[in-house]
Parts: sequence; structure tokens; C-alpha cells
Amino acid sequence: MTHGHYEYRVMPFGLTNAPAVFQALINGVFQDLLGKWVIAYIDDILVYSTSMEEHVCHVREVLSRLQRHHLHVKPEKCEFHRTTVTFLGYVISRQGVEMDAVKVQVVTEWSSPTTVRELQHFLGFANFYRRFISNYSSVAGPLTSLLRGKPKRLAWIDQARVPFQQLKDCFITAPILRHPDPDLPFMVEVDASSSGLGAVLSQRHGEPGKLHPCAFYSRKLTAAEANYDVGNQELLSIKAALEEWRHWLEGACHPFQVLTDHHNLEYLHGDMT
Repeated sequence: MTHGHYEYRVMPFGLTNAPAVFQALINGVFQDLLGKWVIAYIDDILVYSTSMEEHVCHVREVLSRLQRHHLHVKPEKCEFHRTTVTFLGYVISRQGVEMDAVKVQVVTEWSSPTTVRELQHFLGFANFYRRFISNYSSVAGPLTSLLRGKPKRLAWIDQARVPFQQLKDCFITAPILRHPDPDLPFMVEVDASSSGLGAVLSQRHGEPGKLHPCAFYSRKLTAAEANYDVGNQELLSIKAALEEWRHWLEGACHPFQVLTDHHNLEYLHGDMT
């Protein structure tokens, strides 16, 4: 036979579009469940529930859909009815989300980079967990500046050793990020400096209402923003934080608080009232 059309019966490894095609398939299978009690990323599926009875029904529905679409799971790679799971590099529990201890150990044992590629590798690894680190952009700024202009050789200087160790220490002390509770008031704490913007989304849990972080946000200032006066930079940090967490803050059950250390912005509260 010299003519004809061939097609794969199963998804092979190595094709450029394979991940996107498979993700589209999984999204189609669980389309009405995604974001409700299913999270799916390629071949990793997370099922979450509020009770064990509900969870059994959810898992049964997921397995039934996989079976109907001729998708198979390996039992040895599955974990059922767990209160804590490791998913896509995060440890997820009812308390919140935290970094994988194995990944944290890798960072703490990381030796000082000697090449551009080694520094890029470290920053890429650290950037994955930036959501756990307060003012990440400011802490990592001295290191990212070493890559400005795409240098061929790493100009590692003694001044870079301090922020490098500082960033490693941030991984050790990173908090557990609580799951945002839409029934509790939110608090947005912002800060701005010449090196960047930073913000924390928090809520009070338990008695006597201890403040727990739900998310961190940070970014560097653009060249134009670096020329803003301090008041406008602080106002910019508020704008950036509200845009970042708009999906939680807009339409929230309770009014949210914005904390800033710049007294010149108090006029905003007066204008709104």
C-alpha cells in the first residue's frame, strides 16, 4: 500500500502539540466540573470536597468519566481520600497551600551560581514559588539585574551574595498561604519603594482573629514608574494589588481594608466618604 491516511490510535510522546491536545481533551471531559471540585492539568487531576461522603461521590464521577472516554489511570500513581496532597509542586491541605519540603531543601542547599545559566536556573526555580515570598521582586532584584543585557559571563560580585542568601532564607521562613474564605473580610496591605511594589492579601481566622496571609504580590517598577514621587508609587501599589485580586475583592460579602504607610493617601478615604 503506497497511499493512504495514517493517524495515531493513542497519543504518542514527543509531538510538539501533544500537551495542548491532551489538555483540550481533559478540559472537554471535565468541562462542567472544573473550578467546582476538579482541577486538571494535563495528566494530573485533583478532586476536592467538603466532606468524605461528598468526596466519594466526586471521585466516583471522575473515574466514571475517565472510563467512558477510554482514559486509564495507574493505581500506583493515585492517592485517594487524603487530607494533604502534593500537587504540581505544592502541598495542599485544609489549612492552606505551602511549598513542597523537598523543593525547599533543594533551594537551601543551592551553591552560589558561577555561570549565567546557573543563575537563570536558580531564579527560574525561585520564581515558581514567588507567591509565597513577601516583596519577592525587591529581594530578587539585585540578582535579576546581573542578567540585564543578556551577558555571556556572570559578573558575580560580593554584593550579590547577600541577596542570594536572603532569597534562600525566604524559602525557609515562607508561611502557609490560607485558602481565601469569601465569608470573611479581606485586608490588603501595600508597600512601594524605589525597587518595586509589594502587597499582601490577608484574612483573620480563629480567635482572637490572627491575621493570616492568603497571597503575596510583587513586581519591579518600570522606567517611567521609577520617576513617580513616593505618593504616586504607593497609589500605584494599591491599584496593582486591587487588579491582581479583583476576583476576590469585587463583590465580596464584606468591605475590605487597604493598609498603607503613606499618610498623604488618606485624602482618598475622605473623598469617598
